[in-house]
Amino acid sequence: MEIITGTTKFHIDGKSAVAIGKFDGVHVGHKKLLKYILEQKKDGLKSVVFTFDPSPEEFFTGHTVPQLFTRQEKRREFHKLGIDILIEFPLTETTAATEPEDFVRRILVEQLSADYIAAGTDVTFGAGGRGDQHLLRRLSDELKYELELIDKVRLDGAEVSSTRIRNEVADGNMDMAKRLLGDYYSVCGIVEHGRHIGHTIGIPTVNIIPPEDKLLPPYGVYSSKVHLNDKIYDGMTNIGRKPTISEKEKVGVETYIYDFDGDVYGEFIEVELLRFVRPEMKFGSIDDLKEQIRSDLVTARGAN
Repeated sequence: MEIITGTTKFHIDGKSAVAIGKFDGVHVGHKKLLKYILEQKKDGLKSVVFTFDPSPEEFFTGHTVPQLFTRQEKRREFHKLGIDILIEFPLTETTAATEPEDFVRRILVEQLSADYIAAGTDVTFGAGGRGDQHLLRRLSDELKYELELIDKVRLDGAEVSSTRIRNEVADGNMDMAKRLLGDYYSVCGIVEHGRHIGHTIGIPTVNIIPPEDKLLPPYGVYSSKVHLNDKIYDGMTNIGRKPTISEKEKVGVETYIYDFDGDVYGEFIEVELLRFVRPEMKFGSIDDLKEQIRSDLVTARGAN
């Protein structure tokens, strides 16, 4: 997958199918949208995702929004889905002031060579968010692109949205988060060295430190699946600060991998969070912690 980021100077040779959206979490609604542009590949069109960096929500409010997918995770998801080109369009005072019609003519049609455009019915773009589905429809005949507008996906009577998924993750409702995302909620990263406490008590773990803007569920223990070197293992994951060890620990994602005894420092892993087992606790001693972990290992494996 080609990634174009941090620049407005780009041009795609050959016709493309473009999906426009914020894509702040690649959920079932987004996947439905992306399916339309991926289907155009059979007719020789390049599949293009056009999104913004930073997100419009962060840019216009000035506040950091907890991310369901970090930039790295989002890129990885688009690659897995088969997207050819990802545009991370820089959102600045200048680009945000682009007139909506100019956005369609110059960016979508001239620069991206859009022959097919897919967007949600709630799409907005251009200065003041004045660009919408009606403008895209009005210009489609003149600029000779096919337009596909996709209604919001609904589940259990409510719209699927990134905000709804954030709320479910924040509440630890991992089963519902999976239904809304279409996949288990996960945390990715490079395995780092920790304090090696797990090794000293006979329960070695692999540790990743998530970016500060990554949305994490409530601190505690989860049953998990670990993707490592094209293999999938059962795991038990602790998210939190390990208060029994120190009150000053960084927030980490620490996973025991069942039936595994390899050196994975420096390796990239994906940890899928299946079910909540128990909240984070502070124990009176390392021995108490060890006893609880051994109990957790039985409980978590039963939930895998």
